[in-house]
Order: sequence, then C-alpha cells, then structure tokens
Amino acid sequence: MKIAVTGASGLVGRFLTRALAAAGHRVETLQGWRLGQPAPLEGCEALIHAAFAHVPGRYRGGEGDDPEGFVALNRDASLRLFEQARAVGVAQVVFLSSRAVYDALPAGTPLPDGTRPAPHSLYGRIKADTEAGLAALSRPGFATASIRATGIYGPGAGHKWTGLFADYLAGQPIAPRIATELHGDDLAAAALLILDHGATGAFNASDLTLDRHDLLAELRRLTDCPHPLPPRAETPVSAMSCERLAAMGWRPGGWPLLRKTLPAMLSVNTP
Repeated sequence: MKIAVTGASGLVGRFLTRALAAAGHRVETLQGWRLGQPAPLEGCEALIHAAFAHVPGRYRGGEGDDPEGFVALNRDASLRLFEQARAVGVAQVVFLSSRAVYDALPAGTPLPDGTRPAPHSLYGRIKADTEAGLAALSRPGFATASIRATGIYGPGAGHKWTGLFADYLAGQPIAPRIATELHGDDLAAAALLILDHGATGAFNASDLTLDRHDLLAELRRLTDCPHPLPPRAETPVSAMSCERLAAMGWRPGGWPLLRKTLPAMLSVNTP
C-alpha cells in the first residue's frame, strides 16, 4: 500500500514511517509540503496525518501569541487536507489526535474508549474539532479514524525527556509529576492495525502511568547518579483504557520496553 505521512520528519513521524516501511508499505513523506498547502496525494491509498504546527516544545499553549493562526493551520487546513484526500481517491485516513480532547474532565476520571470529548485547552478543542470534521467525511470507500494518543516517548534527538534528564544529572531540583506515556513504536503499531483492519472511529492509545520518581530511579540505576529523586506526585491521573486497539491484538510494551529504550534516550544527554 502507498501511504502518505504528514509530519514525517518529526519524532512521532519517524516512528510511523519506519514501521510502515518495515511492514512493506511504500511511504510518501511529502517532502517540502506544509500545512495549508495542497498535498501531493495522487496514487496514495492511505494518509496518516501527524503534522501539527505549534511553537517549539509546546502543544497545549502551542498557539503562542497567534491563536487564530493556530486554529487556521491545525484545524481548518487539516479538514481541507482530508477533503482533498477523499476527492483524489485516498481510501483511508488516520488522524493523530490527542488525549487532550479530554482535558476539561477532572483529574482521576477513568477514560475508556467511547468517552465523549471534553476539551478545555485550545489544543484539545482543535483536536476534538478535527476528529469530528474527519468523521463527518466518512463514507463507503473512505474510512476515517483518529488516535487519541497520550504522551509519546522514544529515542531520537530532542526527545521529550532531554531537558528532564539533563536537569536531573546536573543536580537541579525536579518538580514531581505523573503522566501517561506511550512508546512511539507502539503508536505506530496502533496505526498499522487500524489500517490493516480498515477500522473507523476514535481509538485511545496509552500504556504506562509513569511518575517522574520512578523514571528517574531507572536513570539513576543506569548512571549511578547520586542526586536525590523527586517526591512522588500526589495528583490523580485520568488513565485511558484502550479496549478497541486491544481487541485487534495491540499489546504495548510497558515497563520492559521503557527499560530497553532508556539507554538510547540517555545517550542524547551524555557525551
């Protein structure tokens, strides 16, 4: 299958393109394309839309001082891209959404598949609106799906914990925090399953509930770093369950995959 991937040069996009190629697909990375432009989708059978325009290092709050431009690029231009894909005969679209579609719900709320979006941040509202717009385009011969992914981790320059690891190794104080995490390879596996099954609708994608205390304990084990660990976070977590993906055979890597991955992530922080 020939599959177009937007955002292919980003950290998440690299996981996607590598997994698609390993599965035998032809990957079109849309070199030179930017959100807001017509995309060269002719001949593509599927599209994975992972591109997102934001100020560096931020998704929530990624609008900076230009909320109107943030909406125009990430919601409106995405919906035009989906319309174009349908018009040129693309048969499947998978949109990389976010758990931020739930960010108005109280901390500690269980989030099974099928939970209605309740966004608070502009980022969450854009993702929810784009999901809904894509779903409205669905029809026989044009299957649409959205992946409500949690935070994505994995090796690569500028990975999400680069600054955290650097601060800990330098002995800087670390604020307690707990969050849900998913390896980029597991996100890519979810996207492949959705394409292989022609599945439609919204899918939660999450794996670990990870406290910084435990993450940095693993880092300390690898480095013999003498600095104290941060206290455990006291904030409750809204954990997503992923029944729809699990029913298709999806099994994320959990702690074993995190431990296997950490040495490569640590290499970015050490000479």
